[in-house]
Amino acid sequence: MPIISMFYGIIIRMYLIDNQHHNLPHFHAKYAEFEASIRIEDGEVLAGELPRKQLRLVQAWIELHRDELQADWELAVAGENPYKITPL
Repeated sequence: MPIISMFYGIIIRMYLIDNQHHNLPHFHAKYAEFEASIRIEDGEVLAGELPRKQLRLVQAWIELHRDELQADWELAVAGENPYKITPL
């Protein structure tokens, strides 16, 4: 599961060939002992949880990089390594 970005103690990963969550474009964010799957389209938490402050940071990051995240998702579901994305 490649790390595509890290900022403020938050690690963003995208699994290769991830079939969870009905193939909704998403990524995984980890902060301390918290972890969540977050939908790329709108920043909604699909599973798990993050503290409110960190979730807002992740959602702001999504707004800045949605197109890059979508492109990375397409690479990942094809089994290819996604590209790194600039941190927040």
